[in-house]
Amino acid sequence: MEEFDVVVIGSGIGGMTAARLLAQFGGKRVLVLEQHYLLGGLTHEFSRAGRYHFGTGLHYMATGAGPFLDFMTDGRVQVHTLPDDFDVLHFPGFEFRIPSSAEAFRARLTETFPDEHAAIERFLAGTGRAAAGLTARNVLASFPAAVRAVGHPIVERLYPAAYRTLADEITRTFRDPRLRAVLAARWGLYGTPPATAAFGYHASVPLGFYRNGGGHPVGGPKEINTIIQQILRGYGVELRARQTVHRIATERGRVSGVDVEDTTTGRRYAVRARTVVSAAGVRNTYALLGDAVRPRWRRRLDALEPEPSAVMLFLGLDRSPAEFGVHGENHWCMPDLELAGFREPGEGTLYVSFASLNNPAARHHTVEVLELCDPAFIDEWRGTAEDDRPAGYRALKDRLTRRLLDRLAERWPGLRDTITVAELATPLTYETYQRSVRGAFYGLAATPGRLRSPLAGSRTPVKGLFVAGQDAWNPGVTAALAGGMMAAQAALRPAEMRTMWQTIRGPVVGPDGPWQGYLRVARIETLTPEISRIRLAPLDGGALPFTFLAGQYLKIDLPVAVEPIERSYSISSGPGETGFADIAVKREPDGLGSAYLHDELVAGQALRVSGPHGAFTWDPARDARPAGTLLLIAGGIGITPLLSVLAAAADAGHTGRIVLLAGARVVLFRDDIAALRERLPGLEVELFTGRRIGRDALRPYAAAVTRVHLCGPAPMMQDVLGHLTALGVPRDAVHTEAFVSERSRRTRRERAHAIALAADAGRFTVDVRGEDTAFGVLPGQTVLDGANAAGLGFAQSCGEGSCGTCRVVVLSGPSESDTRGMFSAAEIDAGWRLACQTLPTGDLTISRMS
Repeated sequence: MEEFDVVVIGSGIGGMTAARLLAQFGGKRVLVLEQHYLLGGLTHEFSRAGRYHFGTGLHYMATGAGPFLDFMTDGRVQVHTLPDDFDVLHFPGFEFRIPSSAEAFRARLTETFPDEHAAIERFLAGTGRAAAGLTARNVLASFPAAVRAVGHPIVERLYPAAYRTLADEITRTFRDPRLRAVLAARWGLYGTPPATAAFGYHASVPLGFYRNGGGHPVGGPKEINTIIQQILRGYGVELRARQTVHRIATERGRVSGVDVEDTTTGRRYAVRARTVVSAAGVRNTYALLGDAVRPRWRRRLDALEPEPSAVMLFLGLDRSPAEFGVHGENHWCMPDLELAGFREPGEGTLYVSFASLNNPAARHHTVEVLELCDPAFIDEWRGTAEDDRPAGYRALKDRLTRRLLDRLAERWPGLRDTITVAELATPLTYETYQRSVRGAFYGLAATPGRLRSPLAGSRTPVKGLFVAGQDAWNPGVTAALAGGMMAAQAALRPAEMRTMWQTIRGPVVGPDGPWQGYLRVARIETLTPEISRIRLAPLDGGALPFTFLAGQYLKIDLPVAVEPIERSYSISSGPGETGFADIAVKREPDGLGSAYLHDELVAGQALRVSGPHGAFTWDPARDARPAGTLLLIAGGIGITPLLSVLAAAADAGHTGRIVLLAGARVVLFRDDIAALRERLPGLEVELFTGRRIGRDALRPYAAAVTRVHLCGPAPMMQDVLGHLTALGVPRDAVHTEAFVSERSRRTRRERAHAIALAADAGRFTVDVRGEDTAFGVLPGQTVLDGANAAGLGFAQSCGEGSCGTCRVVVLSGPSESDTRGMFSAAEIDAGWRLACQTLPTGDLTISRMS
C-alpha cells in the first residue's frame, strides 16, 4: 500500500496542469499515473522511418493560448506564428481565407457578402456574449453542487444563444448559404457538427479563441510535454507510465484511493489518497467507480450524446509542401455547403495541417489530415487485438487511405508523388492508445445536452474526486489545460485558490539555471574543409534570451535520429555581441554530431539550445590583477572560447598584457585574430603551425603570468599542464575546460549502475586525511554526492566535471574516474581526481585540495 495526497489519472495536459497546481499551491505529494508507455497525452509525438515526427492531437494553437500556457511552461514554449491568412476554407466553387485579426475577418466577410452586412455585425457582436455564457457555465461547474444547481439555469436564461445549436443560430441569422457555410466551417476545432453543436462552443473556439490567428510550438507538441514534465519533477510530482488504474476506491461517499496495475511487470498495488483527479474523461471516470455509481448518475451519463471520433492520415514527404504553393496555413476542404452531421468516412470535411512548415526545428516534412467522424463505422472490429485485426479492417484502412490521398491530389496535383510514409489512424487507434471511450477525439460531444448536464465539469458527486482535461472545460488541448485549472480550483482551499490565480495572472517567472529553448541558424561559414563557424540568433531577431561570460559554452540537441543527441560547443563570439552567439565545429572522424552540422544543417533551421554553461570564464570587469600576464593557450579548435576572451578584453578596453599561444595544423581565425590585435595593444600572438607547444615555448611567459586559460585536446592539455607546473606556475592560476555531453553523462551512469550491481558492500567509506572525517558513499554514487549527502562543505561549482573546482587527491583505495584532460600526467599519477566524477569501488582515503 502506497500513500500520496493526490493521485492524478492520466498525464494529458489537463492532468499535468492539475498535478502542478496542487503540488505548487496545495503543497501536496502528487502521483500521476499514465496507462500509455509515453507521458503527455495528446501532446506526445510518434515517429516513422526514423525521421518523420507526428503530433497526435495538437496541430495548431490559438494566439490567445499564451497566458495559461506561459504559466504552465514557465514561459519557455516558443510559438511560431502561422501565416496571416492562417485558415483557408475550400468549398465547391469558391474559397474563403480567415485572416489573423478579428477586424480583418469582419471586413473580409462584409466585402465578400455585402448584402448581409447588418446580419454580420449582429452575429459577430453576439458571439462574444455566447462565449461569455459558455465561460460562466464552465466556471460554475467547478463550484459545489448547491451553487451549480442555482447558477446553471440562470446562465442559460442570461445567455440563451450559447445553448442553441450552431445550425439554428446560423440559419436564423443569414440567408446566403455560402456565408452560413463559411461561418460554420471550422466546427472541427471542437469536433461536433453544426446540427448538434452548441453555439457557445463555436463562439468560444473558432470565432473567439482563434480570432487573432494561430501558431505552432517550435520543436513540436512534445516540446510542451517535455517542459511541463521537467517542471512537475521540480515540484516533486512523481510520474509513472504503463500504469493502468482499474478502480477508484471510495469509503462512505468519499474517494479513498486507486487500485493500479503496473503493466510492465504485472504487479498490482493500491494507492491511498484523499484526493483523486481523473483526466481520463467523464465516462471513464464513472466507469472506474464501478458499483459506487448510483442509478441517477448512470441515467445522466446515458443521456449525454455520443462522443465524436476521427480518422487521421499521417504523411511523410521527401520534398517541401511549399513546392505546391502551401506556406504553413491550414486547409479545410468541405464537400458542400450543408450544415449537417457526419458523412461517410473519407467524404466529409478534411482538415489538412502542414506542421513541418510551422516548426523551424523540423528536419523532414509532414502532413496531417484529420476527418471527424461517428465511430460507429468500426464497431464490427471493436474488441479485436491491435496486432491481430481482421483482414476486413485492414482493407477498410487501405480504402480510406486511398480516398483521402485522392482528395489531396485533387487539391494539390503532384503532392502524392512526394509521399514516402502514409499511416492511417482510426477510432480504434485512439481507443487503443488513448483509452478514450469509442476512440473519442475531443472528449464529450460539445452539445447543448453537455452544457445542461451536472456531470460535465470538474466536480463529481463523490467527495475528493475531480475531473480535469477537456471534459472539465472545452474540447482541445489548450482547453484541457484550462480544465486542469478548474479541477485544481475545485480541490484547493479558498486561500490556496486565491494564491493560485494571483500567480497565474501575474508575470511569468522563468526557471532558475541556464536558458533552454530554440535559436535559429543565421549563418554557416566554412573556415576550412573540416571546420565551420555557425551563428545562432533568436528566432525572430532581437537580443539573445541570455547573457554569457567569455569562455562559456552551449549545449545543443542535434536531431540526427529519432531522439536527438547532445553536444557542447564553446561560444567564440564576445559577450558584447547581444544579437547572436557564434560556435565553431570541427568535423570529427565518425562524429555523428559534427557530421550532421557539416553536412545537413541549413540556414534558417532552429536548434534546441541550453546555456550558457561552464566556469572557464574571464570577466575583465572583475579581473583584480590587470598588471600581470593573461596567458591563453589553445590547441586546434580549442581556440574558440579564447576568441571570446579576447573579444571581451577588447570591448572592455583592456590594456594589460595578453599572450595567445595557438597550436594547430592549420591556423584558424587568422582574420579574427588580426582584427583583435588592432584593438588590443597589449596582445602578443605566437602561432605554432604543425608543431607542439612545449616547455621552451612557455618558459618566457611563466614568471609574469597571473592567469592561464588552457583549452584543446586532452593529451595536449595534459602535457601543457605538466610543463606549467614544472615552470612554477601556480596550479590555481591555471583554468581548463572540459565539455560535458550527454554521452559522457550516460557513460558515467552506466558505470555507476554496473558498480552498484557488482558491489558486495552496502556502502563504501571515504576517509578524509587530516580532517578526522569520514562519510559513506553508496555503490554507484560519486565522492561528491556522498560528501554532499553527509553535509560536508566540499568545494564545488558545476557538479559535472567541467570546472575542476572539486579537485581531491585519492591517496588509497579503488575507484573509477574520468579525468578528461583536467590534470597533467604527474597529477594523475599523484592521485588527483574530480570528486564529481569519481566512483568508489571500495573504501577510499582522500585529501581535499586547498
